[in-house]
Amino acid sequence: MSDVLRTSPSKFPMFEAMRRVPGGLMLIPLALGVLMNTFAPDALGIGSFTTALFKEGALALIALLVLATGASITGTHNGKGAAGTTLVVLLAKTLIPITLCVVLGLTVGVDGILGVSILGLLAIFGNSNGAMWLAFAGEYGDERDRGAYVASAFDDGPFLALVFLGASGLADIPLLALVAALVPFLIGLFIGAVDREWTKVLDAVPNVVIPFMSFAVGTGIDLRTVLTGGATGAVLGVGVVVLTGGLTYLGYRFLLRRGRESGIGFAAGTTAGNAVAVPAAVAAADPNFAPFVASASAQAATAVLVTALLAPAVAAWVMKRAGALEPVPLPVVPPKPHHA
Repeated sequence: MSDVLRTSPSKFPMFEAMRRVPGGLMLIPLALGVLMNTFAPDALGIGSFTTALFKEGALALIALLVLATGASITGTHNGKGAAGTTLVVLLAKTLIPITLCVVLGLTVGVDGILGVSILGLLAIFGNSNGAMWLAFAGEYGDERDRGAYVASAFDDGPFLALVFLGASGLADIPLLALVAALVPFLIGLFIGAVDREWTKVLDAVPNVVIPFMSFAVGTGIDLRTVLTGGATGAVLGVGVVVLTGGLTYLGYRFLLRRGRESGIGFAAGTTAGNAVAVPAAVAAADPNFAPFVASASAQAATAVLVTALLAPAVAAWVMKRAGALEPVPLPVVPPKPHHA
């Protein structure tokens, strides 16, 4: 009976409908999560499995996706390619933009320019959304791209901002947080290296996890809070996509020589959701930044949503223009000879 149900036509092909939208497996559940959190924030807080999966499950689902990513790398012996991709993403998405922010701060001061503080710039440009990158790379890339998730482990949270603001006396780097982010990835590397059966099982993880993960991420974003960031946060979000996504695209095209697939680089042009908490964390270490916390947090919240929606859409558009998303033709099966 179960085989009959699985092979019968779908009454409403939800999965296929999401796949038809560029980045739809990620974007559609994300948007639904944001709307749910905005207009019915308590609906998913009833407890038990409902809350655990749909509201509090983002970190666990991301960890599972990270583990599967590690297994796919060593399972196909492409670790070297993933290392090169990781280095390009880390440089283009994080280290170069943060360096530019610091240079600007040294030039104009921590107040920044046009109502945007250096604290806000570091939070927005210095945190990449690893979940969004994994979702897009899982749908359109390969194990080299998914493996580059590890780059986001280096910029996840406030510690890079603390490092680059060391001139202000901030030098307390939470290395344990970095180690904790890498453990699932390292376990995946081990699984892929020693057990091919586990690797095959984990190949199905992205399509299963991405929609649920994206919805859970969305339930942590309130549309009203995002809107308080105003036009400034939206402009900064576009700037993240253009600058950091553009730099990563150039790295994909000219350093990694990925050709038509280079548009994947634009998917790196995101701001992580935890960027909203970075200003307060920095101010806790150095009270001199306290006056900038409110504006920087609101601008970061806007940039999170803008980049989550715009970066994968731009990446998919660039890839489509380059012909990288053309459907693969099905093999032609010759008709069986007819016997009288």
